[in-house]
Amino acid sequence: MSSSVSVTVPATTANMGPGFDCLGAALSLYNHFEFVVVDEAEPLLMIHAEGLEADLVSNSPDNLVYKSLLRVYDKIQRQPPHLAIHIKLNVPLSRGLGSSATAIIGGLVGANALAGSPLTDAEILDLAIAIEGHPDNVAPAFLGNCQLSTQCADGSTIFCPITWSSDLVPVVAIPDFELSTHDARSVLPQDCSYTDAIFNASHLGLLMRALETGKGEWLKGSLDDRLHQPYRTRLIKGYDAVRAAALDAGAYGLVISGAGPTVLTLCSQTQAEAVATAMKQAWRKEGIEAVVQALELDLTGTQVTSNLEQPALV
Repeated sequence: MSSSVSVTVPATTANMGPGFDCLGAALSLYNHFEFVVVDEAEPLLMIHAEGLEADLVSNSPDNLVYKSLLRVYDKIQRQPPHLAIHIKLNVPLSRGLGSSATAIIGGLVGANALAGSPLTDAEILDLAIAIEGHPDNVAPAFLGNCQLSTQCADGSTIFCPITWSSDLVPVVAIPDFELSTHDARSVLPQDCSYTDAIFNASHLGLLMRALETGKGEWLKGSLDDRLHQPYRTRLIKGYDAVRAAALDAGAYGLVISGAGPTVLTLCSQTQAEAVATAMKQAWRKEGIEAVVQALELDLTGTQVTSNLEQPALV
């Protein structure tokens, strides 16, 4: 029987309004990665992808899963084994649901398991942040839950799980067009005023308590932002119409998920179906089809199972 490792990584939503580059939550939508050690007579790398937008996934060494895997082997100063990597996609690419974070975490965790787990969770997260550039997606993708990530003056990062009321339902609306993170970041200003910084700090504090309590009035007041959303909404066709429809249907608020174009609403259990329907219909009126899903908060994070005769030492 071949040695193999299977890794399952949840999608994530980042920023959530005022939590720009520091707040993210894991969602009940998953990508799956299997790493099979093959004989050295086989090619060094074989990649097969299936599922959502699988034809867009590179099967060469520039694949982000494999590049992330190599970072582990570079760190432990060993050569990777010959591998067949099987990828099953459920998280859409370039839509603001952390598809790149799933690839990064999948590659890092898979490599660590193949190598006999020489790295700690903290070391894996450090590598993930170095690859991604910020922690808001990779932290919840790895740890699960809603995570507030704070980078300290000494360069270390603190991860703080945020309590999420069981009555809060995240509803995502995923339009049928892409928006690259590069484009979404290119429209942001280089600095901001004290007024805007204080606005976001106070709203993020309120959002922490609103998520914990599920208190509607606090949620309605906490999801506004002045650091990124005012600049990015112009890149998302139909954003204003979808937001108005969601609020009219009972959502507490609507935010851009990650860099977009997916949008996220928070609503009560009783309003989730009506909110989802309203968002889908609003985008359809704009000539855009969207997949709308009421999801759950993933509390577990990345899961790994191994079938190793022995660590893949090369």
